[in-house]
Amino acid sequence: MSDAIITLDGLSLAYERDGVRNVILSELNLTVARGEFLVIVGESGVGKSTVLRVLIGLAKPSDGTVRLDTRPGCRTPMALVFQDARLLPWRRVIANVAFGLEGSGLTKAERLAKAKAMLDLVGLRDLGHRWPHQLSGGQRQRVAIARALAVDPDVLLMDEPFSALDSFTREGLQDELQRIQATTGKTILFVTHDIDEAVTLADRVVVLAGSPGRLAAEMQVEVPRPRRRRDAALQEAARQLRAELSGRSAEL
Repeated sequence: MSDAIITLDGLSLAYERDGVRNVILSELNLTVARGEFLVIVGESGVGKSTVLRVLIGLAKPSDGTVRLDTRPGCRTPMALVFQDARLLPWRRVIANVAFGLEGSGLTKAERLAKAKAMLDLVGLRDLGHRWPHQLSGGQRQRVAIARALAVDPDVLLMDEPFSALDSFTREGLQDELQRIQATTGKTILFVTHDIDEAVTLADRVVVLAGSPGRLAAEMQVEVPRPRRRRDAALQEAARQLRAELSGRSAEL
């Protein structure tokens, strides 16, 4: 993590509706290091997901700049995992994972081999033949992660991907995601409103607060990995982050 892969400089986003200007983000400055696991936290409506939408090109900033320092010739610099898996129900699991590779110039055999490798990475080696409706919620999210990784992005964007899952499944996927990041070295930008999830996953947590959303605070999570969720140091980090979030939200 020696150089920046993402730099947001004075990023602002606003839109007009019925003649009224609504400002979502205001003068956001943020740098994400290559290989970093960065988590964005904040209350609902503060603009966390909007940051990801700007990065992936689904929203256009009103002001400021976005700089990406990805690999030359990288076909898919970023891939986004949503809150719901958004699998294609008419495709088997392995075909869902291989979907983003179509048009890549790879042969069908090469696409399937890549998809199988990604299913293996997320722990679903033997489920490639199943249909999405035959999977649990946690398994579907693993498939969504495998599909995103299959295109070999430099940055993995994740928009509250575990929020709809039960606590047991969510904690298991948090552990899996840490393992995947350690294995692949991918830069991950993860959005959540869950403080415990943030400190469990992150190298660094940034807090968005206010209306419009602004960068209010940030905190390094200096707890060694692998992390144990009930570790006293991790719980203390969560306590500090809650206090920071509460205080900054009140100020803004």
